[in-house]
Order: sequence, then C-alpha cells, then structure tokens
Amino acid sequence: MAQHKSAEKRARQTVRRTAINGARVSRIRTFVKKVELAIASGDKTAAQAAFKEAQPEMQSGVTKGVLHQNTVSRKLSRLSARIKSLSA
Repeated sequence: MAQHKSAEKRARQTVRRTAINGARVSRIRTFVKKVELAIASGDKTAAQAAFKEAQPEMQSGVTKGVLHQNTVSRKLSRLSARIKSLSA
C-alpha cells in the first residue's frame, strides 16, 4: 500500500486512467466488430461505411496512447484488404 501522499495520489490517478483507457479500448473493439460483421455478411458498402467510422476511432486510440501505431496500422491494413476482396 502507498505510504507517501504522492504515492497515494498516483494510485488514485492510476485507477481513474485504467478505467478511462479500458473504455477507450472497448469502444475501439466495438467499432472493429461492426466492420467484422459487415465483412462476414458480405455487404461491401456496409463494410466500407463501418470501416470509415472505425478508422478515426482507432487512430484516436494511438493519439491517446492506448494502442501502438504499428498495431493500428496493421489492423487497418488487414481490414481494408478483406473489404477489398469482397465481391462488389
């Protein structure tokens, strides 16, 4: 347990930040899941629309520091390739 005032404050901040970061990651996962469902249904236009919504969410995760840039780039690239491979 924290012994100093600064350590106690740090512990409080960590709890708050963990909750906020968890919510951010969860939100990103939800957007990605929408893209995945649209791809699975085979609807290219819906998949493209969902992808367009998911992209800024994922990039904001990088800006906020909850995801790494390379991770987001890889995921976006793979989703984009899967959407592109759908028949029109």
